[in-house]
Amino acid sequence: MITFVPTNTQIIMNFIDVNSVVKQYDGHLALDHVDLHVPQGCIYGLLGPNGAGKTSLIRIINRITHADSGTVLFNGREMEQNDIANIGYLPEERGLYKKLKVGEEIVYLARLKGMPKTLAMAEMEKWLKRFDLTEWRNRKVEELSKGMQQKVQFITTVIHRPQLLIFDEPFSGFDPVNAEQLKREIMQLRDEGATILFSTHNMASVEEICEKITLINHSRVVLEGNVTDIKQQHKKNLFVVNVAGDKPIKTNESLFEIVPSDEHRGALIKLNAGVTLHDAIAWLNENYTLTGISEQLPSMNEIFIETVQNNA
Repeated sequence: MITFVPTNTQIIMNFIDVNSVVKQYDGHLALDHVDLHVPQGCIYGLLGPNGAGKTSLIRIINRITHADSGTVLFNGREMEQNDIANIGYLPEERGLYKKLKVGEEIVYLARLKGMPKTLAMAEMEKWLKRFDLTEWRNRKVEELSKGMQQKVQFITTVIHRPQLLIFDEPFSGFDPVNAEQLKREIMQLRDEGATILFSTHNMASVEEICEKITLINHSRVVLEGNVTDIKQQHKKNLFVVNVAGDKPIKTNESLFEIVPSDEHRGALIKLNAGVTLHDAIAWLNENYTLTGISEQLPSMNEIFIETVQNNA
């Protein structure tokens, strides 16, 4: 039987499929039947506390180590050694040749990934300019600040335009200005077609740039899905209420309680079980001049802490 797919239907493939991967080191179970499915063209967050198994999984995907069991599919097929040329990996443990000049280092590592020298040099000049490092091209890496060295390492990771980019704590050591630039570059790479696996403890950056996440704790997946959906699933019936005048909003025991908070310009209320937002608005309109009400969704940081504690 032939099945026709409508031409207006967009099919999104998984670029990376990790299926029931197990990894053990000297009696320590690092990964316990872990699944991970990263759609093509997605910025995907790999989250978890220290020692959860994130780095072990990244090293398996990057073929630095091998799983004891399970499979890793790359673009729909069993991953092979030559697929490494299509991966850019920025490890948490930074490593550059400190005695090499910046330009030499970038070109050398680009050529190891298969880039012709002329193209590598042209791309190196472009990236140095984007990161305001042009004047440092002929300086030794050891002469650069830590932040500058991390920019160089980022350039060496992305210069060959790999299909898959793996960033392990990419913002570590960056000031807010440079971290913001790095976020923009990561999103631009996604827009240009790269698939990005992104491991971090910075939950604010997860909310800003990740579309989907997987959270690992004690070697197992404990949460996964779309960031927006996860926040909806963990909402607590909290709403920020604004009223005209200086009259403080009081608790209505049958409808809601006031939650102490210094983070909002209005009152933060928590609806009682079974109470609808319509019920609360009706009462507020009877007793105050209601000027605004908005739902307060939990942050990814709150969800991370709650999920890890519940799976301790």
